[in-house]
Amino acid sequence: MGVATATFLAFAASQVGTPGPANMALLATGARYGLRNSLGFVAGVAFGKQLIIWPIGFGLMGLATQVPWLFTILKFASAAYIFWLAWKVANLKLSPGRADDDAPGFAAGLVVHPLNPKAWAMITAGFTNFVDPGTPTLQATAIIAACLFACQLVLHPLWCWGGDRLAATVAGKPAERWLMWALAALTVLSVLFVLVQGG
Repeated sequence: MGVATATFLAFAASQVGTPGPANMALLATGARYGLRNSLGFVAGVAFGKQLIIWPIGFGLMGLATQVPWLFTILKFASAAYIFWLAWKVANLKLSPGRADDDAPGFAAGLVVHPLNPKAWAMITAGFTNFVDPGTPTLQATAIIAACLFACQLVLHPLWCWGGDRLAATVAGKPAERWLMWALAALTVLSVLFVLVQGG
């Protein structure tokens, strides 16, 4: 009994580090506000995943079997919210570290993962593929939570910093509009991919 921790950590790093709705939001936020001004948002995104890890670990997926339509509604409502965010990203003008409006804070980051279909799929896969049957719930959930949080602490700021650097390169140039539309398109495509994969 237990969790295949090393293997799950590799899986977690691959999932947290690859493009998805959360990373696109981090990239766009870094591009708009700069890394330093976005740290509250980055922290919120990291802690937000904990809001779904623990309920899933303690049996939320059992509810999915009993009331499948509820999770279907949640899945598409989440996708619609992220599409709306993508539209906002597409129409942003870059001013890295010098935006007129305030950067989104911790609370805004906190809701990103609960509304992120990729996060739900990733966490569910973690419990179903890397946890041995009979493993105590608290032990399994704590390990899954710690592994994902560790990956986020390293990789989420890197995505935000990447946006900061991109903005510094293209802000005020013709490429700026293309970059923002590309980020928005990648966000939409990442959600569609997760929805299609999830059936």
